[in-house]
Amino acid sequence: MGKTVNVNVHHITRVEGHGNIVVNATDGKIEKVEWQVPEAPRFFEAMVRGRSYEDIQTIVSRICGICSITHSLASTKAVENAMGFEVSEQSDEIRILMHYSEQMQSHILHVGYLVAPDLFGMPSVVPLVAKAPDAVKAIIRMHRLANEWSDLIAGRTTHPVTLKPGGLTKIPTAKELRGLQDRLKENLPVLKAIAEVVLSVADNLPDFTRETEYISLKQDDPRTYTFYHGEIASTDYDGTVAINDWKTVANEYVVDQSTAKWTKWHRDSYAVGALARFNNNAELLSPTAKAVAKMFGLEKGNCSPFMNNVAQLVECVHVVETSIEMIDKLLTKGLKDEKVKVSPKAGKAGGCVEAPRGILFHEYEFDRKGNCVGADICIPTNQNHANIQKDFEKMVPEILDEGEDAVRQKLEMLVRSYDPCISCSTHMLDVEFVK
Repeated sequence: MGKTVNVNVHHITRVEGHGNIVVNATDGKIEKVEWQVPEAPRFFEAMVRGRSYEDIQTIVSRICGICSITHSLASTKAVENAMGFEVSEQSDEIRILMHYSEQMQSHILHVGYLVAPDLFGMPSVVPLVAKAPDAVKAIIRMHRLANEWSDLIAGRTTHPVTLKPGGLTKIPTAKELRGLQDRLKENLPVLKAIAEVVLSVADNLPDFTRETEYISLKQDDPRTYTFYHGEIASTDYDGTVAINDWKTVANEYVVDQSTAKWTKWHRDSYAVGALARFNNNAELLSPTAKAVAKMFGLEKGNCSPFMNNVAQLVECVHVVETSIEMIDKLLTKGLKDEKVKVSPKAGKAGGCVEAPRGILFHEYEFDRKGNCVGADICIPTNQNHANIQKDFEKMVPEILDEGEDAVRQKLEMLVRSYDPCISCSTHMLDVEFVK
């Protein structure tokens, strides 16, 4: 029997920013399926033009309150690449620890507060407190730890203040790092317990897959599950692409239904994020992270967007376990005070790190005084928009007979699985000049 379905979700909840879901079908014939982004555009590239290289990371960290550290790191790396600044091994490792804090901060927030209610059949995390109090307490505990981890190394929870081109303005003491390490060791079992709770309701994740190209960083020397160094890799491509050639990968374009640009490389769309990193680097995960992935049956080549949230949990375990080892290495070498002295010069280059939501590109050009004359930023979520649309187009015919409520619920869950940061991704403004 044909189904008539009219879904019009105006501003989906439990995501950052404003996105709409529209599905119209009459007697089983699908007339419209759209993922829409109506969010007002933002112009950070214009904001940094004319500003000193020293100010860039402070400004662009305001692009996002969830991954401000990531934007600061990507922009700082771009500045350093453009001007040829060298960064010490110690500063590099402390920056990675800083970055790890935000990976866990963001992943725990998303899985615990935004995805878990769907899996438990709740409208939000508030009523979930009564149904699963121990799980909610564990989520809050890990989120607080991640925030305090950021406070220690970045100087505060959001919008870091310890980063500067060429190094850091402040490093934690040996005692502070050892205290952080002790807390990470203490809470690693808590992360595994959270994974077990999610596993208990994982059957509520919709059964959906679509062959997809996955893009992330890949680091071969040394080989590591990377969030910070490396080149651009794809599950559809054997080699890697240099960061300065990122535009040959992203290939941004404009569509009518979105104020955010879309991207594509080897296919009509690609995906970035935790599952993309997993599909390109899973064999390099820490031992306990591999064990958590095995709990869920998550293996390389998985093409279910809903498993992105499982991959986020796996990454939480990885960054904690890896950070414990990194702190040991830092303290064994001994922390050294570093005086950073750099001089600006003209140059142009890109910088790239993995945001929690996927690969992030920043590119800047500077004059000889170190003032920015051009900027280009490509956000992970704008790289995922086309893939969300393609998932919609495949999923809707498969679930149409389940009825309007099921279609709406599963499409909302699909969007949330990408952990989108919608307002950060909006970079297009359609202007009609009237004479």
